[in-house]
Amino acid sequence: MTWNKLACLSFFSIIVLNGCTGSEIAPNNATQTGAVTGALAGSVIGYNTKGHHKGKRAAIGAVAGAATGALIGNAIDNSTPPPEDTSGWHE
Repeated sequence: MTWNKLACLSFFSIIVLNGCTGSEIAPNNATQTGAVTGALAGSVIGYNTKGHHKGKRAAIGAVAGAATGALIGNAIDNSTPPPEDTSGWHE
């Protein structure tokens, strides 16, 4: 698989899986989105670094990326106020 195909496939996977944690289910879910996006990006970066043991580097990159993405997402969730309930009648 060439570099261009791998990059396109990785980018498409990140976009598709990022949509799996939509805001319609849980309004403050940047932690989940950050973890998934970070894991995908970290595994791609780890796999494409030079050297032997590509699978091991991809796994390490995925764990590091997931942790970093979750930390950043958690900070975003904590700084974002909860959404107001605008459905139905309010008295």
